[in-house]
Amino acid sequence: MLIPTLREMPSDAQVISHALMVRAGYVRQVSAGIYAYLPLANRTIEKFKTIMREEFDKIGAVEMLAPALLTADLWRESGRYDTYGEDLYKLKNRDKSDFILGPTHEETFTTLVRDAVKSYKQLPLNLYQIQAKYRDEKRPRNGLLRTREFIMKDGYSFHQNDDDLDVTYEDYRQAYEAIFTRAGLDFKGIIGDGGAMGGKDSQEFMAITPARTDLERWLVLDKSIPSLADIPEEVLEEIKAELAAWLISGEDTIAYSSESSYAANLEMATNEYKPSSKVASENALVEVETPNCKTIDEVATFLSIDETETIKTLLFMADNEPVVALLVGNDQVNDVKLKNYLGVDFLEPASEELARAFFGAGFGSLGPVNLAEGSRIVADRKVQDLANAVAGANKDGFHLTGVNPKRDFQAEYVDIREVREGDTSPDGHGVLQFARGIEVGHIFKLGTRYSDSMGATILDDHGKAVPIVMGCYGIGVSRILSAVIEQHARLFINKTPKGDYRYAWGINFPKELAPFDVHLITVNVKDQVAQDLTAKLEADLMAKGYDVLTDDRHERVGSKFSDSDLIGLPIRVTVGKKAAEGIVEIKIKATGDSIDVNAENLIETLEILTKED
Repeated sequence: MLIPTLREMPSDAQVISHALMVRAGYVRQVSAGIYAYLPLANRTIEKFKTIMREEFDKIGAVEMLAPALLTADLWRESGRYDTYGEDLYKLKNRDKSDFILGPTHEETFTTLVRDAVKSYKQLPLNLYQIQAKYRDEKRPRNGLLRTREFIMKDGYSFHQNDDDLDVTYEDYRQAYEAIFTRAGLDFKGIIGDGGAMGGKDSQEFMAITPARTDLERWLVLDKSIPSLADIPEEVLEEIKAELAAWLISGEDTIAYSSESSYAANLEMATNEYKPSSKVASENALVEVETPNCKTIDEVATFLSIDETETIKTLLFMADNEPVVALLVGNDQVNDVKLKNYLGVDFLEPASEELARAFFGAGFGSLGPVNLAEGSRIVADRKVQDLANAVAGANKDGFHLTGVNPKRDFQAEYVDIREVREGDTSPDGHGVLQFARGIEVGHIFKLGTRYSDSMGATILDDHGKAVPIVMGCYGIGVSRILSAVIEQHARLFINKTPKGDYRYAWGINFPKELAPFDVHLITVNVKDQVAQDLTAKLEADLMAKGYDVLTDDRHERVGSKFSDSDLIGLPIRVTVGKKAAEGIVEIKIKATGDSIDVNAENLIETLEILTKED
């Protein structure tokens, strides 16, 4: 079998999952952002596909397969050919017709159903596929977490009304929870953003990245080390440094309540807001010179005020139209919230050149007072609680004091602020805490976004043509491999006979996704008794339904054990020097425990050791 393990961690890997997938021989990069899934990775992916298929069967989802090479005409119908952005692979065939490589398949499935379904009596339909997708990522990175070709399960449901969609959406939510639980993932279902998919309601499923400080989660102690307390402090510090050397994976931050079930992607997270009831007399506007003060902190220090008494003014271009955004002090704008509120396709910060043309001043002196008539101002809801605040005077090196919302400017007040750790949860229970996570699944209520633009209608029970209501359901299949390894990577610690401490990285695969159930190792392949016993055990195990990987290579036993730790199969069975006595060793990967058993009792012992609680 092709399992090209490496002695050292790859130098270009920054997250532990990427490093271990390469070092343990699971994947190899063919070109930037494009990977080959070697036999071990492919077996894990196929096992995950089996879990998905079993759970989707329970909710009436039917598997099919659409082409990855798509005519651009489909995407022109939906309008996404020009708006999807630079990640879309565009190409021409020999006839110079435009094609794309599918990054997702809403248009394709909408077309197929549009052409085949004419009546509400043919609905609902619940279809899915498992297929390679293509997105021309600008900076592929972190192994399988950000690639140009990836494996995805994408599903689409079609309904006569929103109530019917709600039922299937809930079915998928429960199916996803079952799938990720069976896969051994620590995950959260969170409020998500539909983004370029065009979704309305949506929920993301995030695999939580474990904290590097949680030593009990990361370390597996050999039987030679009774507990963490027995490891010398200087060795623990070295181990902590090794853990800290790897970046926290996951490109999303999750905000969740310390006391309730509330959880959301940082892009969508909100916090409890109670309007201020304070009453203050309004001071007159006064222009003050603020030389060399361009940041909120510099202005606050110069004027001897708190940063929460200032108004931050930003300029964005929203579909090429200027929009002013206001926040309190050092609060950060949440681009996704602002973009969603405006309902635009493109939102980007304006350049200083554009800001100067709009405000008459450069960055650091911008403010909402005396703007041109018709200027659109969107302010965070906290801004309306300010009284006698400080804002830029739209004159380089000057600010205004005594700025009062409603009197001095008019704005639309909505939540456009990025929450902070420690904010009160929006449900009033607990405070927001942050964690990093890997998005592994996302479900959307698309509504009629695609059926409207592509003319997918049915006749309802009154004979009236109505647009089909749609849902969309995705799982990042290849990402699962990264997420599982990220959560189940381990540092295996042992103590040598000389008293030295050694540690090595490896994988501790959960049972349902492990490429094989048992790693069967022959220590001495020249020992015919050991070879015969290995062959018998392999046959017995396979007859009982175990997937067995047998290592009968002509390699040193140390190399075999090292590779076994890297690969991460749940059970290791070693046929060693006691083979003539019919004795073999069983080692449990998750705990590091090992026992000697009679080969005749191996199956019975494994059934006891692997019995579910």
